[in-house]
Amino acid sequence: MAATDPAPVTLVTGDEELLADRAVGEVIAAVRASDPGADVVDLVGGKVESGEVTRLTSPSLFGDRSVVVIRSAQDLTKDVVSEIVSYAADPSDDAVLVLVHPGGVKGKALVDGVKKAGARVVTVSKLTKPAERLAFVKAELKRAGRTVSADAAGALLDAVGNDLRELAAACSQLAFDTPGKAIDEAAVARYHRGRAEVSGFTVADSAIAGRLGDALEQVRWALATGTAPVLLVSALARGLRSLAKVGGAPRNLRGGQLAAHLGMPPWQVGRVQEQLNGWGPVGIARALQAVAAADEQVKGGGADPAYALERAVQTIVASRDGR
Repeated sequence: MAATDPAPVTLVTGDEELLADRAVGEVIAAVRASDPGADVVDLVGGKVESGEVTRLTSPSLFGDRSVVVIRSAQDLTKDVVSEIVSYAADPSDDAVLVLVHPGGVKGKALVDGVKKAGARVVTVSKLTKPAERLAFVKAELKRAGRTVSADAAGALLDAVGNDLRELAAACSQLAFDTPGKAIDEAAVARYHRGRAEVSGFTVADSAIAGRLGDALEQVRWALATGTAPVLLVSALARGLRSLAKVGGAPRNLRGGQLAAHLGMPPWQVGRVQEQLNGWGPVGIARALQAVAAADEQVKGGGADPAYALERAVQTIVASRDGR
């Protein structure tokens, strides 16, 4: 095998599906870089039969290489786990085995066994901290040969949310559609204010700022272009919860201390502090109640989701200034 070939056995462990899929893809790409005709077999743990892994990884009469991917490896039977652990201790030169495990207790015998046998381990845990997701956005755009300002990366997170697949797709589209090397906050705003899948961000932004006409127009446009009402309600709720969180924080905290206390990046804290102008605790509570009612309506409790959304937006705007 070439020096750049992947390890004979790779264990991808963790609960971030996008990163797990990428780790698997990188192994396959590495094998096919040296052997374009390499066969890839993609299996699901619960359906792998005893002896199947041995058969698929056995040396080929024609010297062909193969990649065997087993997803949901936590569902493998005990017999198959024993078979894989034994194989990992003495793997074939003609095959690369990739095991995808979500972490946790189930299937721990497999994880411990292949680790002990010397398998390469790739950890793909979910990015739970705002700073990690911000770094992910920057890294995605860097991969695309672009640079992005901290404010622009923060605005993208605020617009798209925390799902890495959606973030990756948004980064890819921004890199493709935005001219020049650098991507700034204005570019993010221009792009996302014109696309239905993230228009919840602009609806919430307009409603919280008290721009009733803009918010209602954006709600109607988003619904007309296929945005699910539940996504718009979610964006409204997220924006109002941020108001409540920052507004209720201890007054003696500033800057980095405040951001750390809230578990929010500084750029987001600053943005929400600006939005708090004109808002009081009573108004925020009233607005949150309106969004909770709209959430029930759009999830089947009412006959007209559009009406429920417009009514929630009207109540949010009317709740500013503590009214």
